[in-house]
Amino acid sequence: MRYIAPFVIAGLALVASPAVAQDTGHRVVLRDTVRTSRLGAYQGRNTGPEQTERFSRKVKIGRDGRFSLANVAGDIVVTGGPGDEVSIEAVKRTRGDKRELARVQIAIDEHAGRVDVRTEGEQNRTDRNRTTDHVSVDYTVTVPASVAVDVHSVSGSVKVTGVHGALRAGTISGDVTTADTPKLETARTVSGDVSITGAASDGDLTAASVSGNVTARGLKARGLDLGSVSGDIIVGDATCERLGIKSVSGSVEYAGAIVKSGRYEINSHSGTVRLLLANPAGFELNANSFSGSIRSELPMTIGGDRRDANTSKGRHDAANDHSMRATFGDGSATLTVRTFSGDIIIAKR
Repeated sequence: MRYIAPFVIAGLALVASPAVAQDTGHRVVLRDTVRTSRLGAYQGRNTGPEQTERFSRKVKIGRDGRFSLANVAGDIVVTGGPGDEVSIEAVKRTRGDKRELARVQIAIDEHAGRVDVRTEGEQNRTDRNRTTDHVSVDYTVTVPASVAVDVHSVSGSVKVTGVHGALRAGTISGDVTTADTPKLETARTVSGDVSITGAASDGDLTAASVSGNVTARGLKARGLDLGSVSGDIIVGDATCERLGIKSVSGSVEYAGAIVKSGRYEINSHSGTVRLLLANPAGFELNANSFSGSIRSELPMTIGGDRRDANTSKGRHDAANDHSMRATFGDGSATLTVRTFSGDIIIAKR
């Protein structure tokens, strides 16, 4: 009985699986290529010489198609390129018995303008030791640059470069890295870092990690939602109309623009929040820190008095209080910053 990897359940909402293809399409199952038993936690690469088996296939998808890849154990690398074909290269790996590789297969569903790839396994009732948990599959994929891409893995890193169509990338255990992906929608991991470079979105962009850092540079979006439970969040060269950042244990740094009438909210339980603002027209600030100080290098209007943080009086009033309500410039944007244990620092970039 064939058993499809249950990574949808394991990933929960953080790494949602790609949409299931319609039954009307043509399904190609490449047997003797990649197969694993219950596809539990990957145990391999720990004893014995490495055994490998390679797979290669090209599928026509068109320049405006959709591509999805769901893996269980192993890394995924996707690169945007020319043409109208998807090139799929895969390597199965194990340090156990080479016969374990024969229990793994890659399933490819082909439809008009859509290609779905999955690592699938077969439950072997005699395999009481779950030997196929030792098998991983690494994918290297090239797609037409304008294709929409949805890639996910349970145990393994995901790296996407040069994909200009809509992109969703996620994993449970591993890093997520994207570069030159102007239509990135989501980049998420449970255990690992998220690194984003050169992304833009007409809508909202979401990046999150439960245990790891979130680093983003060169972002432009209508809305940015960034989060980490245990890790730092660092944003550089960003422009957005709405910003939401949440961190439980880690510092937050936002370097970018504050646009007119924008809404920006940052919450950190344990960590310093540093804002490096690029020529803001103005904003209303509402800042609170339970056990830290609030410092601003920008001249603020506090309680009707305009005070400069470079003056001694300004330093006393703005730096030592745990709460500040103030206005800078025309006050058109709203900036709300809260941290329980950490300082709040506002500086001009």
